[in-house]
Amino acid sequence: MYGMIGRIKAQPGKRAALAAILLDCTGAMPGCLSYIVADDMADPDTLIVTEAWDSKQSHDDSLKMPSVQATIAKGRPLIAGFEKIAETVPLGGVGLPKA
Repeated sequence: MYGMIGRIKAQPGKRAALAAILLDCTGAMPGCLSYIVADDMADPDTLIVTEAWDSKQSHDDSLKMPSVQATIAKGRPLIAGFEKIAETVPLGGVGLPKA
């Protein structure tokens, strides 16, 4: 499995709008086991995105999907910054298969 945790800083006051765009894109993404968009309680303009995939290749392939590309284009004007906090190897947990 492959996991990624990212921090997305929205333009001031645009976090809810950006979250809505990201959550609208959570349809069929082959290999995606979990995609969670969460408000950062420490910063009113920041989202934390936690992802789990069956493989890094599935994650990378998802970025080429037309629906994901459209979401990126729609959300980009609302993004002030992005930071990859960590790449991980999920071992399992609620909703995930055992590694």
